[in-house]
Amino acid sequence: MNVIDVIRTKRDGGPLTDDQIDWVIDAYTKGVVADEQMSALAMAILLRGMTGAEIARWTAAMIASGERLDLSTVDRPTVDKHSTGGVGDKITLPLTPLVAACGAAVPQLSGRGLGHTGGTLDKLESIPGFRTKLSNDEFVRQLQTVGAAICAAGEGLAPADRKLYALRDVTGTVEAIPLIASSIMSKKIAEGTAALVLDVKFGSGAFMKKIEDARELARTMVDLGKAHGVVTRALLTDMNTPLGLAAGHSIEVEESLEVLAGGGPADVVELTLALAREMLAAAGIDGVDPADALRDGRAMDAWRELITAQGGDPSAKLPQAPETEVVRADRDGYVTTLDAYGIGVAAWRLGAGRARKEDPVSASAGVMLRKKQGDAVRAGDVLMELRADEAGRIPSALEVAASAVTISDTAPDASPLVLERLD
Repeated sequence: MNVIDVIRTKRDGGPLTDDQIDWVIDAYTKGVVADEQMSALAMAILLRGMTGAEIARWTAAMIASGERLDLSTVDRPTVDKHSTGGVGDKITLPLTPLVAACGAAVPQLSGRGLGHTGGTLDKLESIPGFRTKLSNDEFVRQLQTVGAAICAAGEGLAPADRKLYALRDVTGTVEAIPLIASSIMSKKIAEGTAALVLDVKFGSGAFMKKIEDARELARTMVDLGKAHGVVTRALLTDMNTPLGLAAGHSIEVEESLEVLAGGGPADVVELTLALAREMLAAAGIDGVDPADALRDGRAMDAWRELITAQGGDPSAKLPQAPETEVVRADRDGYVTTLDAYGIGVAAWRLGAGRARKEDPVSASAGVMLRKKQGDAVRAGDVLMELRADEAGRIPSALEVAASAVTISDTAPDASPLVLERLD
């Protein structure tokens, strides 16, 4: 094989053969194909696209680059969830123990935040002692005993994806739908789950700004899952406005605990229950209402067991930011816009986000909303509170946070959180 021929084929709009795909993924993983050559191929894929057959083969080759976990010893049905990311998206935190409390095993491999989007592992690491790295044996054993684990993917799972993801991030090819779909699904299939529910977001705070692109991505991933024997379904959900009231790390953990205690913001509860019901149905668990597990404390018990199993202290005090500033309404009216991207950038500037995957983040920094889209306000009312470890971070965050809010004379029409379901 010649990598130049592979690049030219896709550059000119042709389909790659199975042999070309198998070879280029293997060669890139081993360092035979250079970063600049794979960059050219990734850009060609972004511009020219891939057929369904190409995407399926590309995903299979990424899976084959590493190991595939065997969860056959777990005596519960296995089901996972993946979100394409957003602002205030802490759903994994209450959802994982909730579904475990209802009888499933949840092998939740999660990631870190990048740019304006938050990461589940960053949120959990605000809990003193919590370990996000588990060996494969620890991972399987925890699924058997606790029924859930939330951790980083092991080094052996889809190593081709890890290398390609880092390259896409610095070459302007993150948005390529075939590469997004194969990246997500190669890891989820390799982890060994029998069922998977996808939360595919669209809107200002999502990677997919248009619902049409989100739908294409969801359809592609559902088809990939099915092709590999994984029961897969997807929800298309709105990410034009942040989920819940908290956008940060420790403050999102606190909000998740409110949901597990039977309270919390209505939109967070709504999406948590919608995804829980989809996960239980995909796992073949009937006759169980996850809302009951929130009300009677079983979900909270499962959370404490999960956190303890991974070295965390579920009763420990979470980090609090020493520096705060508020954004106030400048007029009477209704909050008509609360832009998710703007709030995400504000949290990022406060220290909750990172520009590169290796950058540190502040556990306590973030934005705490006091008003949501549709709320009535009076001049002087607090719209949100900015939190940071360093006062010097606040001015630039304040500028973008204030511009994320629009107040008008009339209330906006309510828009649904879950728009579509695909299976």
